[in-house]
Amino acid sequence: MSWIRLTVIASVLVAGCKSATPAATPAPGTFVPDGQVAPVSGGQPQTVNPAAGAMIDPAIGAVAGGYAGFDRNDYPGDATMAAMKKTFAFTGYWVTPPPGEKANNWAGKRLLLKQQDWGFLVLADGRFDKEILAAQKKGTTAAQLGQQDAAKAIASARAEGFPAQTILFLDQEEGGRLLDEQAQYLLAWTEAVAQSSFRPGVYASGQLVQDDPGKWIDTIRDIRERVKAGHLHGIAMFDTQDACPPAPGCTVKGAKPLSEAGEPDLTAWQYSQSPRRPEITKACAATYSSDGNCYAPGFSDVLLDMDIASSPDPSHGR
Repeated sequence: MSWIRLTVIASVLVAGCKSATPAATPAPGTFVPDGQVAPVSGGQPQTVNPAAGAMIDPAIGAVAGGYAGFDRNDYPGDATMAAMKKTFAFTGYWVTPPPGEKANNWAGKRLLLKQQDWGFLVLADGRFDKEILAAQKKGTTAAQLGQQDAAKAIASARAEGFPAQTILFLDQEEGGRLLDEQAQYLLAWTEAVAQSSFRPGVYASGQLVQDDPGKWIDTIRDIRERVKAGHLHGIAMFDTQDACPPAPGCTVKGAKPLSEAGEPDLTAWQYSQSPRRPEITKACAATYSSDGNCYAPGFSDVLLDMDIASSPDPSHGR
């Protein structure tokens, strides 16, 4: 995955999850990975299963401050996944075709990967703003489109055998403050998932961009403000923040804890992308391959994005 920076006026292509000491009382709308969503006015707290993922060997993929994982659009192959399990605790798992694809070659692999001891970061593709606008011109509102896409992701996750309470992460590829139609789509999607047997999450940018003179915003912050204002269900956050610092670059052993990503209460943090973005990764360029990609340790042909999470099964999908 990659993310695209979007300002309030126009979207610009640029290429391509904290709390070491949790607060005793979470703020309204805050998602707590191993407890409950703090109650919000007009919304319902969601119970989670702290024991999910307990069968995973806790030593595999353990790094300072969490567990190492990865995500990529293409399925690497059964044998490759088995070998990579020596390094990583969890894998991204698409329940829809990944961005830009019409097919999904992760489909049907959940049971095998569970048998290989993988944890899961369950992903569903979202929509670019131009797609939402095109749907509106044809008579489908942004909210209706979000509900339709959520229904497809829910049906796919069920077909794959993911248990109740699994977190489904919507891939929000465009960053900065959301445009009105984008927010309507995203929040309709997350609310539809929250009303199912699953729980909502969003993959979004935690990288600050200038919103107005003297004011900065990132997509995660914008989404959380909207959730609070609308008294909506809490959303688990998968933060894409690959700027060095705070990101350490393409490294497993050098991974940093979620608390250093820059946003609080994250479920996961994508700290390295393939290919790297030269303008924000100069300080960690040496950690990437000479072609600009990040590869799995020991696999020169498996490029990926590297992630860290506080759980070896961030979506609680086992």
